[in-house]
Order: sequence, then C-alpha cells, then structure tokens
Amino acid sequence: MAETKKKKENREQKNRTNYKNKNKPIKQNYTKRAPKGNLRKRNNETPLRIVPLGGLEEIGKNITLYEYENDMFLVDCGMSFPDEETPGIDTIIPDFTYVLENKEKVRGLVLTHGHEDHIGAIPYLLKQLRIPLYGTRLTLGLVEGKLKEHKIFSEAKLNVVKPGDEITLGGFKIEFIHVNHSIPDAVALAITCGAGTVIQTGDFKIDTTPIDDKVIDLTRFAQLGKKGVLALLSDSTNAERPGYTQSERIVGESFSNLFKKAEGHRIIVATFSSNIHRIQQIIDEAVKCSRKVAVSGRSMINVVNIASQMGYLKVPEGVLVDIETIKRYVFEQLVIITTGSQGEPLSALHRMAFSDHRNVDIAPDDMIIISATPIPGNEKLVTKVINELMKRGANVVYEKMYDVHVSGHACQEELKLMLNLVKPRFFIPVHGEQKHLAKHAAIAQVMGIKRENTLIANIGNVIELTKRSIKVAGTVPAGRVLVDGLGVGDVGNIVLRDRKHLAEDGIIVVALTIDSVTNEIVSGPEVVSRGFVYVKENEQLIDDAREIACDILEKCYLSRVRDYGTIKTRLRDGVSRFVYEKTRRSPMVLPIILEI
Repeated sequence: MAETKKKKENREQKNRTNYKNKNKPIKQNYTKRAPKGNLRKRNNETPLRIVPLGGLEEIGKNITLYEYENDMFLVDCGMSFPDEETPGIDTIIPDFTYVLENKEKVRGLVLTHGHEDHIGAIPYLLKQLRIPLYGTRLTLGLVEGKLKEHKIFSEAKLNVVKPGDEITLGGFKIEFIHVNHSIPDAVALAITCGAGTVIQTGDFKIDTTPIDDKVIDLTRFAQLGKKGVLALLSDSTNAERPGYTQSERIVGESFSNLFKKAEGHRIIVATFSSNIHRIQQIIDEAVKCSRKVAVSGRSMINVVNIASQMGYLKVPEGVLVDIETIKRYVFEQLVIITTGSQGEPLSALHRMAFSDHRNVDIAPDDMIIISATPIPGNEKLVTKVINELMKRGANVVYEKMYDVHVSGHACQEELKLMLNLVKPRFFIPVHGEQKHLAKHAAIAQVMGIKRENTLIANIGNVIELTKRSIKVAGTVPAGRVLVDGLGVGDVGNIVLRDRKHLAEDGIIVVALTIDSVTNEIVSGPEVVSRGFVYVKENEQLIDDAREIACDILEKCYLSRVRDYGTIKTRLRDGVSRFVYEKTRRSPMVLPIILEI
C-alpha cells in the first residue's frame, strides 16, 4: 500500500514538471529552430532537370531530356546530315548513352513535328529502348514509314494527339499547343511538374495567313504566361534576322508568276520533301496550268504518298503521274517536284544536273526552281548544282528576289512577341549554332529577362531549375554517333581522320612475305600507290621507295629485329620520310607483312 502511494506521488510530481515546461516561453528556442526549418524546406524543393542531348551549337539532331524526381521523358529525337568533316557518313544521330543508363525512368518520347531533324533518329533509339511515342497525326504517319523501313513498326506504341490535348507521363503533365511551321501539325509543349511550367516552342513562326488556315494559338501562350511560366525554351534558328518571317502564301504568288513565264517549257521544282504546304502550292499551280505532276526522290515520294493518304495533301485525281512514265508527255505538260534543294550528292536534282538520272535529262530552256535557302555549310554544294544545270541551258531560279522560299522559323519580332506573351522567369535559347543562341539571349534581355536568368547551354549540360534559380549542375555523356551503312557508331574520330588523310594525300602500300622459320623475305617488298601519284609517270619514285623499304628490312634482319610491329613502324616512318622529302606530300603508308 505504501509502495503504491509512493508511485502515485512520483507520477504527480512528474506531471507538474511537464506542465511547467510546457508553459514556459519558447521564443528563444523558436528563433533558433526557424532557420533550420526554412533550410530544410529549401533542400526538399526538387529541381526540374533539363538535359539537351542535341540541337545546341548545331543545326539539327534535336533531342531534349526532362527529369523530375524519378520520371524522365524525351522531346524529339532527330538526326543531322554529314558534312565535309564526315566523309562517307550517311547520317548523324544523338548519343543515347545517358538515356539508356536511365531507361527504367523514361516514360515516353514526345514529338513536336515531323521534320528529319526532329524524328530522323527515332528508329535507332527504339531498337534499344521500347518507349511509347506521342505526336500529332501527320508526325506519327511520317514516323510510321521510318519504323516500317527499319522493320520495328509492329513493336512500336504510337499515340496520336492533337493541339489542346494533355497527357501525363509520370510526374509530368504535357499540353500540346498548335504553332505554324513549314510542315502541318506542328506543336509546342507546355510541360508542368512540381517545379512549375516550362514551355518548349519546337520550331515555329507566326503566320497569320497559313496555307491550312490554322493560325498559331497565341491565346494559349498568353494564358499560360498569366498563370506563370518557370522557363521558356525557344527556337533560335532565325534569331539574327530582323522583322517578321513572310507568310507561305508569298511563295504561292511567286509560283503563279513563274509558271506563267514557263509556258511551253518543262518546270522542275526542288524543295524539302517535308514541306507539305509548299508541295500543295506547286500542285495547285500545276492544276491551274493543266499540267501533270511527277515526283522524284525517295523521301519526296514517301512524303507525298503519306500526306495524300492522310488528307494533308489534296491532289485531284489524274494529276499525279509516275516518274517512269514522263516520256509519254510533252515538256509543257509537266511539272516535276524533286529533292535536292541542298545540293546533296545523291539527291535527284544532283543526278539530273550531272546526267545521272534514270528518267530525267535536263533540256535547254527547262525552268528549274530551287525553292529553298541553303543550310549553312551547303552553299558550295548548291552552287555546284546550279552551275551544272546552267551549263545544260536550263533557266535556274534561285535568287531571293523571286520569293520562291520563305523560312519556317520565327524572326526577331516574332521571338520578342513570344517572350512578351509567355513572360518566363528563366530563358534558355535552343535550336541553333552558338551565334544564334547568343543573339536570342540578347533579345530576351532586351525584353526584360535578367541576364542571370538567361542560360546558354551546351550539349550534355544538366540544367537544374527551381522557382528561385537556374544553373548548370553537371554534364552527362552526349555528342554524335555516326551511321555508315548498317554500322551505327563503329566509325569514330580515328576512322574519320584516316578517311580525310586518304582523300587529301592518297595511300602507299608496302607489301612483303616473310618465312616464319628463317625470317627471310620470300617475296617483295612491293610498293603500290593509290591516290598519290600516277604510277606510270612516276616509276622512278616508286622504285626508289622500294629500295628504301629494302634497306630498312635489311637493317632489321642484321640487327635481329623480329617483332612485326617494330618492322612495320620502321617501314612506315622510313618510306614516309623519303616520300615527303621528294614530293612534300604525306600519303598514308600502310605496311603489310604476310607470314608463311
């Protein structure tokens, strides 16, 4: 009984102590804890990570990765074309290393439009990572053709969306917004997650009189701007050009005038195969002039067939004829739409210019309209084709004064309007070379975006965005993968260096056969040259090179050098030195030792 009473007294004393502590002023303790609480809140603010894997400091190969918490998705997956620095290469695609390292987190691929620099690399990605695709009807129609060509269409998951639709990919909500471009069904994206809303415009321009009468949805951009936009990623391709981009209808008016001038002559129009609005206007003018239309070039034929089947191209029955049948018609009855506006060596127009086309021989007074502006770096190729066409007596229309091409990208005033409508806190220029990105960043600053809130990124940068900050938080593997025939990524810098070396200086092969037992030379050395000098006119030089090789081999034999690697090195260095002294050229020297 006494023990129970003692316990009761202890309990009452403890309660009194707790009550006193509970009612003590805690202002001092609260002051100490407050910063810790705020700091903890800041640390828990998960950043949105944006990783451009292509499309920066280059034209083409557009692909962007978005990451928030444990979810990722991709925007576009394009390719770029080879140049003089990549001899023999067919296609250049992005490096998917970082995407594949995080494949469990990737929820899908969202497409802005159907140009090659935005969809061209999709088959190469889907062969390694099966993820769902989301895009507008025409965009996925063009993707479908690519997937069938690569024999992976049956395994692909294609989801058609339209402007105004919203989809959810993990922690992301993505809204599709209609924009104008040089291909129908182009969209911008409003991407919302816990960090805020980011708008990526894709390729766009503001055309108030588009061919399909579907004007860019500026109202939706303004609505999002009023709600608050964390960041804007905007097309920078035409950031150096002042004013506004002209409407596509201007080209239609030029076609009408040129077709009248070409009465009695054949008309050949070269343009981008994906520029469906341009192709529609060519067909419309051909119909007005009672001409038949033939299509040349693999990509052009594919796009015309797909766009016609899906209703994006309206072609009256009987207007289209097969390119194989054009000899049945007189010249004044024909319009030929072809690829090759960039002077590509294997394109249909290039083959026509150099008399290598199976169905089309350029004739005097043919009117040839090149309805495109050369992509930077392609100027020489285009000029070469134009010169060849003119040598054959063709009337080539390509100057800007004829208005046979307008851009599909926004110029400075349109970029300013987009910035003014969206009012982003942060700005990231995309899609362009360094000069385009820098100019676009300067435009943003003129429009009131603070310098510290503007970021010009590089491929592979990890851009971290919160409501308060933007920064580069690291890098990931990124770059280019070269596609040559069926080989993907098996051509690297060393192979390209060798190809350039061969193209510039040629090759000398030093071949010999050695007895594996006695190490004596059984035959050779033979010296063979390709792309270096014409052997029949330089027999003495070749004989002298052979003597140098013999001297080197004799010295190796006398000094008991048996390692084939060392022998090859000495042959390469000795012959190279001799040839340079005699010719001031540096061909590749390739020693070949056969062992019997």
